[in-house]
Amino acid sequence: MRKIIVVSALIIVAVVATTFYWPKEAEADGFRSVQATPFMLEKVKADEWLLIDVRTPQEYADGHIPGAINMPHEAIGDYVEQLNDAKDKPIIIYCRSGRRAQIAMQMLEQKQFTGISRLEGDMLGWTEAGLPVERM
Repeated sequence: MRKIIVVSALIIVAVVATTFYWPKEAEADGFRSVQATPFMLEKVKADEWLLIDVRTPQEYADGHIPGAINMPHEAIGDYVEQLNDAKDKPIIIYCRSGRRAQIAMQMLEQKQFTGISRLEGDMLGWTEAGLPVERM
């Protein structure tokens, strides 16, 4: 009986952990999402995930997520060649509230990028969660 309880507890912990750390299944807009967590920062820092801020250069300078690369959404097509080297990595995109991120994600999807996810809550959610922000 004790073994069953321990095994059940381990399974529950594993399910909960993967829910918080891995990209979720497709949302209503057709894209996966990633929760704003320190785990995400570790993946970006280890160069396993690519984090793209699609806000304006001024917004990026005013405060961005550590490790994020600025590629404004209206010019995302100009960056496709640079992103080709990252086609095998998960790419997480965010803006201030989600509208521009969705536009950029759709453009990349048209260019055959498949590992695209949106940061849940975008920059507003990131700052509300009290996670670190870099300023230039």
